[in-house]
Amino acid sequence: MSNFIRISEATSIAFHAAAMIAENSDRIVSSREIASALGASENHLSKVLQRLARSGIVRSTRGPNGGFKIRTPWEKIRLIEIYEAIEGPLAPGRCLLAPSICRGNKCVLGVLVHKTDEAARKCLAGTTLAEIVKSFHPGA
Repeated sequence: MSNFIRISEATSIAFHAAAMIAENSDRIVSSREIASALGASENHLSKVLQRLARSGIVRSTRGPNGGFKIRTPWEKIRLIEIYEAIEGPLAPGRCLLAPSICRGNKCVLGVLVHKTDEAARKCLAGTTLAEIVKSFHPGA
């Protein structure tokens, strides 16, 4: 099927968790605190945070006082990094129908899918985590 932009629940959790960890960059934030604030399952959140840690967006600390810290300088983290840590590379869009139905030569939606994916890529690549965190505190 298509690569048409999608924001899965895991990606949404990743955006929100990264923003929360960045907003509290002066301390370690526990997964329990994040799960509670987001109303997310700790198990699902754990998998998301593991991906963010593997990609270097967050750093994890184990133990009773463990949790997560955002990498520094976190103001330079782009949303595309978080998206791709969870979803993988945002590839150019293809037809929304299965290849066996649409041969791809002249897809009716080809231009629309391409334009939408390109706009999403531009937005994610052009937006920093700092901009998202600042939106929590307008005027600050």
